[in-house]
Amino acid sequence: MRVLIVDDSSTMRRIIANTLKKLGYDDVVEAGDGTEGLQKVAQGKPGLILTDWNMPKMDGREFVKTLRTQSGMEAVPVLMVTTHAERTDVVLALQAGVNDYVVKPFTPETLKEKIEALLGKTAA
Repeated sequence: MRVLIVDDSSTMRRIIANTLKKLGYDDVVEAGDGTEGLQKVAQGKPGLILTDWNMPKMDGREFVKTLRTQSGMEAVPVLMVTTHAERTDVVLALQAGVNDYVVKPFTPETLKEKIEALLGKTAA
């Protein structure tokens, strides 16, 4: 399954990608902002998307709002991985179309649990 990571921090993308690979997800695609993320989606539909909130050009909320208007992308699981920890931020992200939310910093175990819950299965 293709997994898309959208984050402007190359370090954070690497951390998430390494965690995903340990969980058995080898088809990982990366984007540095929401605009690039939409381009990556157009190149091949992902089965899971992990996105940051704060990014240049197009932030995570706008990325998810735009993503959800595209045919076939309404039900793709989206996990927001961000430093925004306020309850109102979580509500805004959910309203934009995010399925679940992880606050940075996070542990690999937390990321694994969130992904398993989103996909309804036990990760490899």
